[in-house]
Amino acid sequence: MQATRIDRCFENLRANGKKGFIAYITAGDPDLDATLERVKLLEEMGVDVIELGIPFSEPLADGEANQRAAERALEAGTTYEGILKLVRRIREHSEIPLVFFSYLNPLFVRGFDTSVAMAAEAGVDGMLLVDLSLEESEPYTKALEANGLNHVVLITPTTPDARMEGLVKSASGFVYCVSRAGVTGEQSELQKQAASVLERAGRFTDLPLALGFGVSTAEQAASYSKISDAVVVGSSIVRTFHQAGNTPEGRKEAADILSVLVQAVN
Repeated sequence: MQATRIDRCFENLRANGKKGFIAYITAGDPDLDATLERVKLLEEMGVDVIELGIPFSEPLADGEANQRAAERALEAGTTYEGILKLVRRIREHSEIPLVFFSYLNPLFVRGFDTSVAMAAEAGVDGMLLVDLSLEESEPYTKALEANGLNHVVLITPTTPDARMEGLVKSASGFVYCVSRAGVTGEQSELQKQAASVLERAGRFTDLPLALGFGVSTAEQAASYSKISDAVVVGSSIVRTFHQAGNTPEGRKEAADILSVLVQAVN
């Protein structure tokens, strides 16, 4: 498989001795036009990779901020086809790496292989399939590889070593290491489990290791960046944009707050 934008991004970061910042937002929250503006702002801040959450009615791995964002996106009428149009609009002006963060059900609606092919054609670079089990992953990872998409996997502090080895060996692009057990959401302290999951994952792969779940302050972002290849921030970004409001002034206010997190990583 040819190198993706994700692969090239991490190659560049490593060559320059830098750490990456990966930002999660829900596609369609509060609507697709607002999502486009948020992607532009995040790239201007210095974000390296953007995860676009595909809204789903039963997001069991997500905390409250991301669940509410998915509800707002669905209420706004967000569809998979609409998100693909958004990706094409992003590609008119940007080459920032894009990862679809999705549960399987939204991709099954039109057939998984078709959904993947449509995403690749639109300009997506990878997928993180939240509820894909290792035992059932082979046909799905083959479909991603056939379409030139990275397969990003989630591993947690409670993932047994044998399972972790299988997961990371099925991955490409980067590995998303979860700093703690549970769902997404902000936390008040850096978890001790974070360093352990990175150390264990590093035994089985040379892929970049991104650390996320719960980062909400510049201090936490800086701490995460010292022990990982990239920091993932989601709930804090979703909440900040929502609370600031969907206006030019609100987006600027959110950008001023969030840029401190991005700067803390490098």
